[in-house]
Amino acid sequence: RSLHPRISAIDLVSKPFTNKPRQEVFHEADYIAMVWLILFTMPAEALPADRLLGVHSARVMSQSMPWIAEEAGLFRRYELEFPLVYIGSSPLATAAMLGGDGELLMDGGLGPVRAFVQGTTELVCIGGQKNILTQSILAKPPIKRLEDLRGKKVGVTRIGATTHYFATQAFRKIGMEAGRDYTMIQTGGAPEMLAALVSGAIDAGTLSSPLDAQAIALGHLYIVYGPDLRIPQVAVGFMTRRSTLAKRPQVLGRFMRVMAEAAKILHTDKEFTFKVLGKQLKIDNRKILETGYDAEIKALEPRLTIRPEAFQAVLDDVAQIDPRAKRVKPDDLIDRRFLDEMTKSGFFDQLWGEKS
Repeated sequence: RSLHPRISAIDLVSKPFTNKPRQEVFHEADYIAMVWLILFTMPAEALPADRLLGVHSARVMSQSMPWIAEEAGLFRRYELEFPLVYIGSSPLATAAMLGGDGELLMDGGLGPVRAFVQGTTELVCIGGQKNILTQSILAKPPIKRLEDLRGKKVGVTRIGATTHYFATQAFRKIGMEAGRDYTMIQTGGAPEMLAALVSGAIDAGTLSSPLDAQAIALGHLYIVYGPDLRIPQVAVGFMTRRSTLAKRPQVLGRFMRVMAEAAKILHTDKEFTFKVLGKQLKIDNRKILETGYDAEIKALEPRLTIRPEAFQAVLDDVAQIDPRAKRVKPDDLIDRRFLDEMTKSGFFDQLWGEKS
């Protein structure tokens, strides 16, 4: 490995250094000592970092921890590179992971669970971020109730995404079904959803924080306020491939420590979080950021907890159309090794300033 762009370790021990005016030549021991001096005093960023390719499905606060980590220099501190690719759809993001186009997925649980039930068991959850649904359905007056959307167009990101699941469950509570009572429109992503709602291309949209607060600021109203319902669901989790877990456990372990530190910042440093969210989501209205943050933070897991009941809720829903889901247990989809290590080692307690 080259330790300097122009000087390699081999060069240092194989070529004598000379000082021409004094004609002094270093002994071999001096060369070796210099190698170690350079190795241990050079900046960490000069050494190649481990690269982990990430995929995420929504540009929202609940998937903001990699942005926070990058801004805070946490990836650099843990000698990681984490290029993050945005694919604005849970099913497509899941397909990209299964196709080998990513090593770490931030997404809801619907895609991975459906794949597992159908026999593709490669994806496993190694950390949680949000275990309840917090999407809300918004529309402009005079629409005030779900019943007012009969015969109208309701936006979701994609069929099979958590926005689709939330909207379907909300309408079913009052006996309304897509296709029969209203038309479900796929917008592709959360920013596209907001744009479609503002332009009138859809009559109502299913949005998460802080874009729901942005819609409110533009004159829309909550038709269903999701956080109050606390519907259990793997809304956002950290998924990886089992093959990656087998080959690169140390790299994934460092990544999860980065996410744990980013979660601490997310929960305790609003100003830094607002700076990151404003930059990434192009929102410069503090009131929008404040409103969205206050609503969403209560649903996020400070210690990246995975909750089996959230996976069970997904399995119960999938079982309605695929009975094979009844044979799958939540623990079949979960690997807690990194969370357990951070708990047992005292890392979480030290991070949060708590005694073991």
